[in-house]
Amino acid sequence: MYASYKWLTEFLDLSDISAEELAEKMSRTGIEIEGVDNLSDSLQGPLVVGLVEELEAHPDSDHLQIAQVDVGSYGRKQIVCGAPNVKQGVKVITALEGCVLPNDFKIKESKLRGQISQGMLCSLQEIGFSEKVVPKEFVDGIYLLDDEAPIGQDIVEYMELDDPILELSITPNRADALSMRGVAYEVGAIISQVPLFKELRINDHQLVPIEVLNRLELNIEEYGLSDHYQLRLLKNIKVKPSPVKMQSRLMKANIRPINNLVDVTNYYLMLYGQPMHAFDFDQLPGEEIGVRYAKKNEKLMTLDEVERSLTTEDIVITANDQVIAIAGVMGGLDSHVTDKTQNVLLETAVFNPQAVRSTSRRLGVRSESSARFEKGINLATLSEAGDQATILMAQLADAQIEKGVLEVNTCMVQSEVIKLPIQMIEDKLGIQLNQEQIQSIFDRLGFEIAFIKDQLSVTIPPRRWDIKIPADILEEVARIYGYDKIPVTLPTVPSLPAQLNNRQKLRRATRALAEGLGLNETVSYVLISPEFADLNAISDRYVSLLLPMSEDRSLLRQSMLPSFLEIARYNKARHNKPLAFYEIGKVFLKTEANQQPEEKERLSFFLSGEKSPSDWEKASQNYDFYDLKGIIEQVFDQLRLSDNLTFERLEDLDFMHPGQTANILLEGQIIGFMGKLHPQLAEQFDLAKESLFAEINFDALVAFKRNLLTQSPLAKYPATSRDIALLVDRSMDHQTLVDLIYDHAGHNLINVHLFDRYTGDNIEADKQSLAYHLTFQNPTKTLEDKEIKEAMDQVIKALESIDNVEIR
Repeated sequence: MYASYKWLTEFLDLSDISAEELAEKMSRTGIEIEGVDNLSDSLQGPLVVGLVEELEAHPDSDHLQIAQVDVGSYGRKQIVCGAPNVKQGVKVITALEGCVLPNDFKIKESKLRGQISQGMLCSLQEIGFSEKVVPKEFVDGIYLLDDEAPIGQDIVEYMELDDPILELSITPNRADALSMRGVAYEVGAIISQVPLFKELRINDHQLVPIEVLNRLELNIEEYGLSDHYQLRLLKNIKVKPSPVKMQSRLMKANIRPINNLVDVTNYYLMLYGQPMHAFDFDQLPGEEIGVRYAKKNEKLMTLDEVERSLTTEDIVITANDQVIAIAGVMGGLDSHVTDKTQNVLLETAVFNPQAVRSTSRRLGVRSESSARFEKGINLATLSEAGDQATILMAQLADAQIEKGVLEVNTCMVQSEVIKLPIQMIEDKLGIQLNQEQIQSIFDRLGFEIAFIKDQLSVTIPPRRWDIKIPADILEEVARIYGYDKIPVTLPTVPSLPAQLNNRQKLRRATRALAEGLGLNETVSYVLISPEFADLNAISDRYVSLLLPMSEDRSLLRQSMLPSFLEIARYNKARHNKPLAFYEIGKVFLKTEANQQPEEKERLSFFLSGEKSPSDWEKASQNYDFYDLKGIIEQVFDQLRLSDNLTFERLEDLDFMHPGQTANILLEGQIIGFMGKLHPQLAEQFDLAKESLFAEINFDALVAFKRNLLTQSPLAKYPATSRDIALLVDRSMDHQTLVDLIYDHAGHNLINVHLFDRYTGDNIEADKQSLAYHLTFQNPTKTLEDKEIKEAMDQVIKALESIDNVEIR
């Protein structure tokens, strides 16, 4: 929102406060001011109104012309100009010798193609206006002033360029400040003044009896589309440019002037915050005006000459059931005001904010009108704004107004009354105010109050529709009293010891271990694309964003896998090796409606492709299943969890290799999985076939009661070992055999190591030979052969009890 300081002076006495001081006060009371810009700051020297008295072609140029310009007290100047729209008799912006324009552009007498030029005829861009707000007819030429412009008058004064513009950063709850009247009330509260607004008075000769409005029919199909909809009719209009000062105010508000009719609708949009739309009445397809939802596949060519496809969620304005405008967003091209318009139907209304927001976002059309309909408008001044705009249109366009309004009004505008205990001010804000101080604050705000015993009753005017609950009242008290005056007190909270908790300690230890094993930490997006959201996900627990930044970032992940795949593909495409990552991150699961999603922490590992490159003494090596398994075992061992760690075969994950995937169990409970990615998934992301992934429930590791770290003395007595070879089915799990050996070998068995696996000649194709090295040791004595033999006999007996196991 761009607020003109000079415009504000029409409502308030700002003689004792500069624009910069006002900006500072407003920022300290709740509405942040992004900046204060003044066009005149970049203009110096003589910049005046000039009259082109004579114009002749330049003798040595096919596009330049020589103008003799009357600049009042500065005399008559010869100026060479190349603007295509300059002509004899027009009044123009003239920069004379000594003038300095924006970007330090200095004007001095010079020769152009041999002809003396004593100044420059200026476009609006050359005096500081942005091209996007310059009237279209002057974008490629100089700006032509009103015929009434006084020759020789200073342009800064004539166009009100010495006008600080305050750029307001309006939060969604303060839509009341999206108008000059709203800003005036806000400033009045800050400086303890009551703004005064002058109303235009209609002349009786401008009124004509109702004729056309009586023939019109107004039909709003559904309740809630438009609670208040008005139409007014102006006849015998003369379309022409609006006055220069009005154009200047619109351009300073970042709005492009069009003509006197459209400019009035935008002028009152800025003044009241009330959007309006002017239809060329004679171009409407009929006299039955309707407000309804669009029909499926309906289309409309809008003002920007783009054909818009509509949906059944878009509110449209119709004439004889033919769409003429998208309600609250943009009008239709066929019914817009042109130079040939003679009769205008002026629409003043309010539309369903949710529908306007949805349509505006879907079409990618963000206008000043849609922004206000979305956030809310002052329903109490809707009729007043329409009346005032109609009067000004009639004055500027020499038009006549039909005496009456065609409307449908179903909304009840009334002041909100909020009650709260007076003690709440001290309890919540920490300040003590007496009755006189409280009365003063609400007088400045323009709110009526009543003191009823220990209660405060506040009557909120309709212009502040953002105030609904006692907390809103407290906020108003705090900001008008002054945030900077509220004492700063530290809350009383129980002190916590300055040390890491168990989760933080475990997280740090895990990071150190993973990095020590050669892995790089990643910090990935928790937002992923729906395309890969089903990888290791529960279909009915997706968490989607209502307003995603893009489709590729619209869902919260349920697994770390999609994030790792994206990171791995990015690094692979840039030939980064090796691809070895880990991350401790969050995943999210949907809970009940309108509840925060469930957050879980995961520890994940990802390996892909080449582990070590080839060199003169060895060939290159790729990561395999056992590299990943070894990393997990190493981490768990250092975290004192390895005694409770086991693995079991897993074959039902469609995104993992069915023969090289395993569940990870901690004390018999599944806490994750690990293995090789399915070759099709690896190929889809252009990764090596040797791509491996593991995901572990980190919350389970934190919750698990780990063994205390204890120091054990070195054993004084020697260890001894025995070997055993087994012929088993290839489908036999190694872990099953190891568990059985430990269960039957007694407490002196301290380690079981698989040192050989053989498949091939001399044994059946579906068999494998496994050789284990068993280590025995007793820390209190030397083991005898008899004890070891008894242990081995128990192991052999247990193994022989298993089908298809042969001891070799």
